[in-house]
Amino acid sequence: MNWRQLNQILPTLDEDTVRRLLEEERKGEQRQTVLIRLHQRYTILRAARERTEILGDVEFPKVAALT
Repeated sequence: MNWRQLNQILPTLDEDTVRRLLEEERKGEQRQTVLIRLHQRYTILRAARERTEILGDVEFPKVAALT
């Protein structure tokens, strides 16, 4: 997969798929720019999932707007 193809499909992939691509790249061609890009996307997806897990049941207080 080349750089252009990677950037076209990357936004559509889920966390597990990106992690698998990252592992395959580490075992295969080991292109630094591809590894960095995959890692960036993976950490964004992972952080979003973890944030949902942490804050999932939290109820935030309703704040009245200052008038």
